[in-house]
Amino acid sequence: MISELAEIQHFLSHYQPFNTLPQEVLAYITKNLEISYFRGGATILEYGEEIRHLYIVRSGVVGAYRRNGDLYHLLDHGDLFGHIGLLMNNRVRFPAKAVTDTLVYCLPESVFSKLCQDHEGFADFVEVDETARLQQAVATTESSTLTSSQVSSLLTRDVVMLTRQETVQKVAQTLEEENVSAILIVDPDRSEKEDEPGFVGIVTDRDLCTKVLASGLPPDTAVGEVMTSEVVLLDHNAFVFEAMLVMLRNNVHHLPILRDKYPIGIVEMTDIVRYESQSSLLLVRTIFLQNSVGELAALSGQVKNCFTRLVNEGANSRMIGSAMSVIGRSFIQRLAALAEEEYGPPPVAYCILALGSMARDEQLVVTDQDNALILDEAYDPRQHGEYFSHFSQFLCDGLAACGYAYCAGQVMATNRKWQKTLSQWQDCFADWIDTPQPEALLNSSIFFDLDGVCGHTEWAEQLKSFISGRAKDNIKFLACIARNALNRTPPLGFFKNFVMEKDGQQNNSINLKRRGTAPLADLIRVHGLAAGTRAQNSFARLDDIIAAGILPEGRGPDLRDAMEFLSIVRIRHQAIDIAAGVEPNNNIDPKKMSDFERRNLKDAFLVLSNAQNFLKFKYSASQL
Repeated sequence: MISELAEIQHFLSHYQPFNTLPQEVLAYITKNLEISYFRGGATILEYGEEIRHLYIVRSGVVGAYRRNGDLYHLLDHGDLFGHIGLLMNNRVRFPAKAVTDTLVYCLPESVFSKLCQDHEGFADFVEVDETARLQQAVATTESSTLTSSQVSSLLTRDVVMLTRQETVQKVAQTLEEENVSAILIVDPDRSEKEDEPGFVGIVTDRDLCTKVLASGLPPDTAVGEVMTSEVVLLDHNAFVFEAMLVMLRNNVHHLPILRDKYPIGIVEMTDIVRYESQSSLLLVRTIFLQNSVGELAALSGQVKNCFTRLVNEGANSRMIGSAMSVIGRSFIQRLAALAEEEYGPPPVAYCILALGSMARDEQLVVTDQDNALILDEAYDPRQHGEYFSHFSQFLCDGLAACGYAYCAGQVMATNRKWQKTLSQWQDCFADWIDTPQPEALLNSSIFFDLDGVCGHTEWAEQLKSFISGRAKDNIKFLACIARNALNRTPPLGFFKNFVMEKDGQQNNSINLKRRGTAPLADLIRVHGLAAGTRAQNSFARLDDIIAAGILPEGRGPDLRDAMEFLSIVRIRHQAIDIAAGVEPNNNIDPKKMSDFERRNLKDAFLVLSNAQNFLKFKYSASQL
């Protein structure tokens, strides 16, 4: 009898919430347990009946059901049920049946109540459902000051402004007197418009060197002639990490901050460098100073350092994905400039497209390159093809040297198939959308996430507008890509156990990208196309999807939490591999996961499974 009790106590100690309790408490619980056996198909709890026990599955599988008979959850060894009824007037809220022959431990209500009263961790666990637990898990990743501090906290003084009629000499004097490095320029003659900021340009100390002194302009030159009129702006409610990413992405060192259209200050790059995350900032700045592919390749090792530093600083997955994407974009931008130095100015204008995870701002350290070219309408392959053949080869070879592996599917700018004018790209997408053949559906998982990196990036925006307008109401296309998005399923078996990969070196592991974040991104993309959003990032798409009312209430936040948790577990384990000197990948061995991770991964995968079931229903041919 003593050995049997010890075995039960050992079993409980491996499962939440019992694994948080002292051994003497576990011993007390074990002595008070009752054991019940149910044959497969037998009813354990009926809706509305009185309940006086907490049930713990020892072996077998239990199905929890909604009142209408729909399956709500499958429970296996270590899972609890009945606690919601104990907490709500002792009435069963979710009926339960034994799916297979099942053995359960029954904990009396008196012991359950005492545990809730005396042990906060136990109470926290049983008082929330899987969705709430997932929300709590996600909340633990959002403690970084980069993700919780607003950019306005960096402002230390009021903004300095001059009119556009003032001379550059006056600007220089004001910069010196006010001890600032940038001044905003206003136009007193301009009529204010509701959607325009309260200034017309910016001039910096660097502008005085490059635009005035270097050009030999006289001191009485009006500042309006040398100011930068297309100014990158940010709202005062934005977070510090958003300011960092905006400055990195646009390669600017001064960022005016607005409140209700009016500038309240200017954040400088040095402000953020002093504040946090110096590594990624300095790397991007250093990338633009390199003068050869070899020098850029020498920097590539620092990308992993930036990644692990962001992880250690507690950044969330959205910030890490954005920062890694900005670094990748910076390599592309610098390589494009070096290619032009090598082969001369381009014969026609171009835009380099980033595709896939980089376009979504969700790139991590385990990635390949997916890119393409938009070319000016004047492009003639016979006249200009050789130049862009050399240009794209230089670009893709350079990216490979910097750690961005060649795309196995040849989705790269070196492939003539992916060098098109804007009108040709529009025709291509129109064909994919209007005639969704298997190859078109395969392309949709890559090409429908696109963004302009350098060159005429406005062409990328025009293409995104075309795609969103064309796809939104195309019933057949939405049904086809929805079906295609169901090809990758979460790694949960019928009995809610993890289904392991069986692919040689990564045997008995879970690929968190292929079975988690990728299918989530796929189904979010489908809803995003149906909503007509131009957003590329999965989290930004979810905001638009929720606003469009496409999902049932509460499903949008659930998807956001699932994406965040799956991403951050993937990120953390890659950082662990890097620290151990192991080449990181997307696979994770459940044996190396904490119980916290295993439990919440199951919750996240369940959210994904339910979301795929809804996708199948919403975009089925009969429903549409």
